[in-house]
Amino acid sequence: MSKGGKGGKGGKAGGRRWIKWLLLGPLLIVVLVQLYFFLMICWWVWFNPSSTSMMNEQLALMRAKNPKAVLQQQWVPYERISENLKRAVIASEDANFSEHDGVDWEALQKAYERNNRRHKVVGGGSTITQQLAKNLFLSGSRSYLRKGQEMIIAFMLETVMSKQRILEIYLNVAEFGRGIFGAEAASRYYYRTSAAKLGVAQAAKLAVMLPNPRYYDRHRSSSYLARRTTLIVNRMSSAELP
Repeated sequence: MSKGGKGGKGGKAGGRRWIKWLLLGPLLIVVLVQLYFFLMICWWVWFNPSSTSMMNEQLALMRAKNPKAVLQQQWVPYERISENLKRAVIASEDANFSEHDGVDWEALQKAYERNNRRHKVVGGGSTITQQLAKNLFLSGSRSYLRKGQEMIIAFMLETVMSKQRILEIYLNVAEFGRGIFGAEAASRYYYRTSAAKLGVAQAAKLAVMLPNPRYYDRHRSSSYLARRTTLIVNRMSSAELP
């Protein structure tokens, strides 16, 4: 009887341990993933990322059709990117970039209301910092879970990096077309010039393409693209650089 009793107690204790690990295991994994993100961000304060999650995802899609496909991307320092492009991207993507802490709560609220009206996630109100978070670590899928992770990474970026460094990395890794990443590759692909020599209208058009670059790569003469480019040109002078 005593042996059976001990076995029963041991079985219950073992069961409780399994339940504890079932509860704590996923939490531990989440913490380790966040730690990995934070350490990578700390590394990129001083060193440039050689690739990103979005780059890897796009390259995999391209190589599914053409095993020899390669991405076009060339890193250029902040000083060798035209101020026109910096101002255009801020004017088009994130007017409050120099002021917020990584998340523009007003824009986020508007996006949430818009999504509720359409009963699906059609836009996220993402700041440049959030877009960089997504490009570096996440996928292009749209969900509130991914949005939450994006916000956490954005706060990490803003805590560790200067605004200038965030903008520098973003302009070097953002997608501007099918297989085209970064300001230098985009400038040469669309205008046969360097990122340092982009004109006002050229920069504005590249900035307008950012939300859907592969589409606009194929539809460069769309009326919306032309109208939006003119609007951004008019806003660029008021864009505040970090």
